Amino acid sequence: AGSGAGADMRTEISTAAAFVTRLLRAAGGVGEEQLRCFRECLQEAMREHYKHHWFPLVPSKGSGYRCIRINHKMDPLIGKAAGMIGLSHERLFQLLPSELTLWVDPFEVSYRIGEDGSICVLYESSQPGAKAAKQLESRTSCKEEWRIGRSSPSKSYNMMTVS
Repeated sequence: AGSGAGADMRTEISTAAAFVTRLLRAAGGVGEEQLRCFRECLQEAMREHYKHHWFPLVPSKGSGYRCIRINHKMDPLIGKAAGMIGLSHERLFQLLPSELTLWVDPFEVSYRIGEDGSICVLYESSQPGAKAAKQLESRTSCKEEWRIGRSSPSKSYNMMTVS
């Protein structure tokens, strides 16, 4: 495997962009062609933004920089991609959750809807050469949390299943 940053983060970026695109599709009112363009623009924006902030040997390094966040302010990467298909920030706020955090790290993409929602893993792969480290030490996948019988989130969120 080469050390070229671009190739290494393809899966993580496409997973994250597809997830945001699915949220938009689920909200309705955005055409398929627009969605396809949005997804490509978002992937491109993320690739560019993460280029010098991707450290497969230290996956958590730069995590804050790569975090995509909607918190009453629109994430600039999502805003940029939406602008390319003519969606205003106002329209985005109607279509997307008002509280969304998406972590795009080497070997793991996860998200949380709401400030106190569960953290759900969208993509996970083992780090090459790493001994099955306790990767999810502080986080349990959604499925685990439901099995443990954690009380449901305080607000009702539509949980999206990832196929």
